[in-house]
Amino acid sequence: MAELLFITAHPHDEKQSFSMAAGKAFVDSYRENHSGDTVTHLDLYKEHIPHIDADVFSGWGKLSSGSSFDQLSQEEKSKVSRLSELVEQFTRADKYVFVTPLWNFSFPPILKAYIDSICVAGKTFKYTEQGPIGLLTNKKGLHIQARGGIYSEGPAADLEMGHRYLSVIMQFFGIPSFEGVFIEGHNQYPDRAQEIKEKGIAEAKEKAKTF
Repeated sequence: MAELLFITAHPHDEKQSFSMAAGKAFVDSYRENHSGDTVTHLDLYKEHIPHIDADVFSGWGKLSSGSSFDQLSQEEKSKVSRLSELVEQFTRADKYVFVTPLWNFSFPPILKAYIDSICVAGKTFKYTEQGPIGLLTNKKGLHIQARGGIYSEGPAADLEMGHRYLSVIMQFFGIPSFEGVFIEGHNQYPDRAQEIKEKGIAEAKEKAKTF
């Protein structure tokens, strides 16, 4: 039995978003084909994802200097404990699926805040004399991303930084397999939008069978 952490970073649901429609198709297919697994949905737009700010640095600093958790301010306690919950949830899972749109060549900022919360030394990576190494070497990940234009090839390929960034982070964590399902071109070719959406949904369903 494995745990899949299904992470969505989109303010819309599957009725309005191509990426969320493909994501729902993936989850439905995954549950059907992996009935013994647990699926946990983390909707970043509905969860409390603290930004790393002065309270967080202050709280971390106090704890590393020997202070007890009770000695932190209320704001420090709230943010530090929530960040700890997020990284523990991430490391506990066996598989990860990120669902995002492509916004301004990247992804919504809430996902960057989440990535910051799970990049924790001793949890997802560690420092060694040879440099940092990832600790999640027995995990796997997938990114479902909708792109209004064509970014998998052609002149815009070098501009896509959302999937590229996630790939770097997953590699940094030591995750050996990180794939992508891309629904692209629906804004560039509006007359083919429904066809593009259906193709992405079909690919997501198929990917779920063996993920």
